[in-house]
Amino acid sequence: MLIQLSVALAAVAFVGLVVFVILTLRKGMTTLGETNKTLGEVRNAIHGLTGEATQLIHTANQVTRDVKGKIKTIDPIFESAHNVGEVIQTVTETFKKNATDIGQSLNPEPEKAAVKSKSGQIRVNTKFQ
Repeated sequence: MLIQLSVALAAVAFVGLVVFVILTLRKGMTTLGETNKTLGEVRNAIHGLTGEATQLIHTANQVTRDVKGKIKTIDPIFESAHNVGEVIQTVTETFKKNATDIGQSLNPEPEKAAVKSKSGQIRVNTKFQ
């Protein structure tokens, strides 16, 4: 009778183990199903984002081409402004030089002449013309 009881106890333990394994596998299958569903949603979201990102890149490229074209259009204006600045600077320098020359011709420096006095000392006389 002891062997029969041992065999029955082993069978009950085996059935308990099988039930526990089945419950664990079901829980694992449920988790895998949710994971699979989540991965599907992520794939759909990524496909949507990929399309939007591609469109954004195309738009950015178009804007870049547009800006480059406008910069090429404006470049001659900046070059002309630079040339005008150089001309104004040259005219200003010429005007300053001429004004200095005219100022010097209107106010000449007095001539200095060295004159020897009776005592033998040299004295400087200033004469204006």
